[in-house]
Amino acid sequence: MSKLLQAQGLGKRFGGLQALSDVSFDIEQGEIYGLIGPNGAGKTTLFNVLTGLYIPEEGTCTFNGESMSGKKPHEVAYAGLARTFQNIRLFANLSAIENVMIGRHMRTRAGVLGAVLRTRATRAEEAAIEARAQELLDYVGIGHRANDVARSLPYGDQRRLEIARALATDPKLLALDEPAAGMNASETVVLRKLVEKIRADGVTVLLIEHDMKLVMGLCDRVLVLEYGKVLSMGKPAQVQRDPKVIEAYLGAGAAQDPLIHNEGQAT
Repeated sequence: MSKLLQAQGLGKRFGGLQALSDVSFDIEQGEIYGLIGPNGAGKTTLFNVLTGLYIPEEGTCTFNGESMSGKKPHEVAYAGLARTFQNIRLFANLSAIENVMIGRHMRTRAGVLGAVLRTRATRAEEAAIEARAQELLDYVGIGHRANDVARSLPYGDQRRLEIARALATDPKLLALDEPAAGMNASETVVLRKLVEKIRADGVTVLLIEHDMKLVMGLCDRVLVLEYGKVLSMGKPAQVQRDPKVIEAYLGAGAAQDPLIHNEGQAT
């Protein structure tokens, strides 16, 4: 497989705090790549650097052969790297389908003049946007809630709506920031099947998640951060048996306990 994303020596500071230090890794096209670590390890900071919300002081990131250095979030998304957020960021008072249509507008061609004059081409494009938004709601399993206001949806459906909106940008890589947070066991099973379907349909996935059972059972490779530095990386079976990883999650003296059986203690 070819490398879709390559990060080299990424560093990010906030005043005197070194949030990321010399973080290097790559994600291959077509894989599900996991990013884990204790609270405060720098996972979301790394996501924000990769997606243009933060500018790193050191290092480079290349996506699909193109440098992402200095690109704004909308430019990163246009290049094909879409994301969701740890705290759901929907347009709460708009309907589910309107939320997805907003994501889809990144790929539209109609300009201001077309929107004002309501040309035939503009109307046809808007109809296509709405049809695609409905397809994506069906895809994530909430097509029947298309006209419901986003804030009225159950929590799990809001998570899936956010994924549908990200998919509307036609990403090559979908970055999910703790998508299972707050979900019950049955919702997590549905989420896992959705992520597997997304990958099967050709979209690479980067996953931040605290549910170790989900990560170890779903991801092809895993990167572990601690205090903003790479602690370990490799296949799940290798990572979960790494004494450094076990100590970071469970403390010294727990190195004989497989991480996969202690997922409830990971934070």
